[in-house]
Amino acid sequence: MNIYVLLFLFCCQLLLAQNEDSTVPKRVYTTKALGAAKAPVIDGVLDDKAWDIIDWTADFIESNPDENTPPDQESRFKIIYDQKYLYVAYRCFDKEPENIEKRLSRRDGFAGDRITIILDTYHDKRTAFSFTITAAGVKGDEFVSQNGDNWDSSWNPIWYASASIDDKGWVGEIKIPLSQLKFGKSKEQIWGLQVTRMLFRKQERSAWQRIPADAPGFVSEFGELHGLIDIEPQHQLEIQPFGVVQYDTFPEEEGNPFRDGDDFKLNGGLDAKIGITNDLTLDLTVNPDFGQVEADPAAIALDGFQIFFREQRPFFVENKNIFDYRFANGQDNLFYSRRIGRSPQGFVGNATNREFVDTPQNTTILGAAKFSGKTKNGWSVGLLESVTARELAQIEDLNGNRREAVVEPMTNYLVGRVQKDFNDRNTYIGGIFTATNRNLSDILNIDYTNPNTDETAELIGLRENNLNFLREAAYTGGLDFRHNWKDRKYFVEGNIVASQVKGSPEAIAATQQELTHLFQRVDASHVEVDPTRTSLTGTGGKLSAGRSGGGNLRYDGGFFWRSPELELNDVGFLRQADEIIQFAGLRYLFLKPTKWYRRANINLSQFTTYDFEGNYNRIQYEFNNYINYQNNWWTEVGLGHKPRIFTNTFLRGGPRFRFSEENFAFVYFGSDQSKKFNFTLGHVNSSAKQNNFSLQRYELRLNYQPFDAFSLSLNPQFERNPNKTQYVTETDFNGTPRYITANIDQQTLSASIRLNYNINPNLTIQYYGQPFISRGRYTDFNFVNDATAEDLNQRVTLYEDDQISYANGRYTIDEDGGGADYSFSDPDFAFVQFRSNLVVRWEYIPGSEIFLVWSQGINGLGDAQNNLFRSLDNQILNQQPENTFLIKATYRFVL
Repeated sequence: MNIYVLLFLFCCQLLLAQNEDSTVPKRVYTTKALGAAKAPVIDGVLDDKAWDIIDWTADFIESNPDENTPPDQESRFKIIYDQKYLYVAYRCFDKEPENIEKRLSRRDGFAGDRITIILDTYHDKRTAFSFTITAAGVKGDEFVSQNGDNWDSSWNPIWYASASIDDKGWVGEIKIPLSQLKFGKSKEQIWGLQVTRMLFRKQERSAWQRIPADAPGFVSEFGELHGLIDIEPQHQLEIQPFGVVQYDTFPEEEGNPFRDGDDFKLNGGLDAKIGITNDLTLDLTVNPDFGQVEADPAAIALDGFQIFFREQRPFFVENKNIFDYRFANGQDNLFYSRRIGRSPQGFVGNATNREFVDTPQNTTILGAAKFSGKTKNGWSVGLLESVTARELAQIEDLNGNRREAVVEPMTNYLVGRVQKDFNDRNTYIGGIFTATNRNLSDILNIDYTNPNTDETAELIGLRENNLNFLREAAYTGGLDFRHNWKDRKYFVEGNIVASQVKGSPEAIAATQQELTHLFQRVDASHVEVDPTRTSLTGTGGKLSAGRSGGGNLRYDGGFFWRSPELELNDVGFLRQADEIIQFAGLRYLFLKPTKWYRRANINLSQFTTYDFEGNYNRIQYEFNNYINYQNNWWTEVGLGHKPRIFTNTFLRGGPRFRFSEENFAFVYFGSDQSKKFNFTLGHVNSSAKQNNFSLQRYELRLNYQPFDAFSLSLNPQFERNPNKTQYVTETDFNGTPRYITANIDQQTLSASIRLNYNINPNLTIQYYGQPFISRGRYTDFNFVNDATAEDLNQRVTLYEDDQISYANGRYTIDEDGGGADYSFSDPDFAFVQFRSNLVVRWEYIPGSEIFLVWSQGINGLGDAQNNLFRSLDNQILNQQPENTFLIKATYRFVL
């Protein structure tokens, strides 16, 4: 579909703005205080007199799959309260109680029959607190933001729940401390309220407050909870100390004092949560430990770009939505918390072969504080401060002499975020500021003539270990807004960001030449490396508008940009600068079930990219659709076309490079995910003109729960990605840069394995393992002849047999017949990795836990001439792994 057609449809819909009125009346539930009545005991049995002070509310309506029809089973609930707690009782009727799915899982497993209460205590129509109880008594809790588009299960408040099954169905009781909720002072609280039930065997969801399938949001459509009179905001005060005992084993290296086969550590720290007001909370952590966190999945990137990993550490995950500032596409964000506590960036470059080096795996977080929350009048506030330690590598020679070298300077990170709601919560504006400051000032003027003091020796280590590429300071700021109108059916949103980095001329020159920027590009006239600069200043931003609700049609369109000097990677995430992207999309939803499907949608999208020199680099069109059938099986199919593909980064500072036009397709289908055995099969197929490159990916996901307490999943994936012009290296030929590429046959095999055994809702055993193997073989070496030629044979020139020779792990090239002109190392590779975690988790009282953890890891380089399974055998099954055993205990004091 032509871009002008998309823009025409977009403008027509925006201007005509359909006048349909799908407004649903808001339901109101009025609660009552306990008064003199005794509080109910949370035991899953509704025999307490306290429940008699108020009537049940019912009349749930089906929301999925057949919206606005009577549900298959009836549901009821009632809410009462006192000055410290909110109490909720559920009666979930079921005509077939023997078929109730009471699957056990760990907290936030959301398996089996369940019912959820969601409270918009701010009444901002965008955020809410969600509490779920299953028929098996398992708890789930999430913080809801972005009007229902984001559900954060890392939020773990203290609350109480119990459930039981009888001949009428099942019963649930919960007790929520008001200290775990956030609300302002008022004579009578009015909160947004929704209660939803999942009838698992039918995959049917029903709701107390009807929300039409074409609604433009979720939280904004809630009913209301009234009757909360004279409740006092509870100032939260929680202190959670922890202790860790850790024992590591690893392959012993003869003579290496740092690799003697094992290591023992004791560690401890403290987390605290202080309610400054009922709206705003101060979180503190001292010497945090992240030992029980699951290992990152294995990955390898031949394009040279950094790989994004999701945050898993509880301190940074909680309330992360407040600090989030995605300003463009993909993962680009002004705050990427994985920068804090990262692996040291320096290395001991001056250690000899007769020295042994011990470098810390991660930078120590000395302490961190986070002040965050949302006020009753619509202010969202977040302030995070963290300090990481100066890290030293230990170096010892064969005579036992030991010295130290700095591999990471002491660093301070600051992130501030604010947003304000207006216009009956239909509009918000916000801002963000980040600052990174490294203690590098002392190394800029080192007296090398007097290296006798320990301090001077450490500072020299900063120079010798290539830490002079680090920037001394980095600052970013941004403003964002969103405006909704016509019952939130239409929106316009945008943001703008600016960055400035400062440092030595070496650091700023290194920044200019990083893959993110590539100012040294030989054919770029709008950028150039200036070795005298000590700062860079860049901008970025986004503007988009569209329709997000009402009827069957959705659309959006807009553009974003990242200027050449934009730099975020000190405490943010930026993959590539120097880019302008225009995008547009149309989506049609089939909202009413038929005899053969429950839900379906069709999507069309398009985008184009340019750089700041005006080069037209890429255009892509894509179509995909999703169908959920009546038997709850599903398919997803997509097609795409890329008639123009240019990249500024492929030759790592060389000229702009062209790839042949590409077509791609994918298909995924799966069985009913509610069944105890279910599967997903997927295939991705991509191919380029003249066989320039291709991609074949095969994926299988298997899930099996043989009984309620045990589940397992297996996700093997195989990928083959040949490319006739895979970048190898750059060299020099008679004073002219020579960019060498080759035909690569890359194959990758991985499989993630998960086992979960739940003794009860508070005592679980989990296992995660992932073998990963990626192998690349290079043949048909060639050099770039005309980087932007349309014909592949004109773009690169193959070396003749008499021009290339191989010996001792190196290729030697004689282009002109006069002897060796240049050489390069054999790029073949085989990377093998295995990571696993076995975790026993016991929440012995709400909020306090004991972890028993066994982590295992193997990294190796295999023989690229072996097949993948031979590498698996040689590099994983026959190698001694590194093991970590730890016990971690926490106790949460609620004061």
